[in-house]
Amino acid sequence: MNIFMFFQHGEKVFRHGRDLPHWQQVGTIQFITFRLADAMPQKKLTNWKEERDSWLAWNPKPWSDRQQNEHRRLFHEKLEEWLDEGAGSCLLAEKSNRVILADVLMKAHGDKASFESFVIMPNHVHLLVQPFVELEKLIKIWKGVSARKIGKGSIWQGNYRDTMIRDAEHFRNTVRYIRKNPKHLKSEEFTLWEGKSAKTIPSLEQGHSCL
Repeated sequence: MNIFMFFQHGEKVFRHGRDLPHWQQVGTIQFITFRLADAMPQKKLTNWKEERDSWLAWNPKPWSDRQQNEHRRLFHEKLEEWLDEGAGSCLLAEKSNRVILADVLMKAHGDKASFESFVIMPNHVHLLVQPFVELEKLIKIWKGVSARKIGKGSIWQGNYRDTMIRDAEHFRNTVRYIRKNPKHLKSEEFTLWEGKSAKTIPSLEQGHSCL
């Protein structure tokens, strides 16, 4: 694992992306979410983006703990609630499709990235990963290869959400969040994978947000 496991204040941060800006630091563990293209009703998504764009204009990254909490409360929790409603085709509810995606992800493990934890939900995916190459290129490969193998055309949204992991507590809470995300589903409707570090983290009765 690289030295910069967590976000390093004072180290260079790279920004890219226009519609949904991404802030990344080489070697830093990231919490990533991407979803199927039809997982979100367009009207809801448009309103959400407008509200979030306005907030981001006044709150550029990197964020303080207060800003992280406010962003989570106003936007992340709302988006997760909509995703968990199970809108769209939910192609990933089929085990064969989840196996394809998990295999595509794990081909990068140890070489291009180090996975700490991930969960494949019916219409979206959460990843806790330390990329060793450019994250945007990795995600493009994961989406492209998995879409071709699933054979349903262009199935993924064009963008993704990312959050740099700040410290050990943030890491633990993110592991717990991913683990708890499918709590409302049957075991055959999701795939959860955890690495050695994640497996050592005990679950808590009360949920903790990762952002």
